[in-house]
Amino acid sequence: MRRSQTPAGLLIRKLPSQRLARELAQDFKTPLPSQSTALGALQEASEAYLVGLFEDTSLWAVHAERAIITPKDTQLAHCTEERVLKMVL
Repeated sequence: MRRSQTPAGLLIRKLPSQRLARELAQDFKTPLPSQSTALGALQEASEAYLVGLFEDTSLWAVHAERAIITPKDTQLAHCTEERVLKMVL
């Protein structure tokens, strides 16, 4: 979590991220553009989502007066995010 709080750039290495994106695209039988800018944008968006999810998860743990996050905190964070998106859209 501390690494995500510093503006050091991407948290996940580039090649593993690209392999995962290509593997997921194969599952959906969707050709994935191999342009590095497209894969980089996908990685940035994915990391931004995950960092936000962990921040919200941490807030739920703090709200429950715990120092350790649990799967229930992640579920609550995800559920809250879905509700906010429904209100916005």
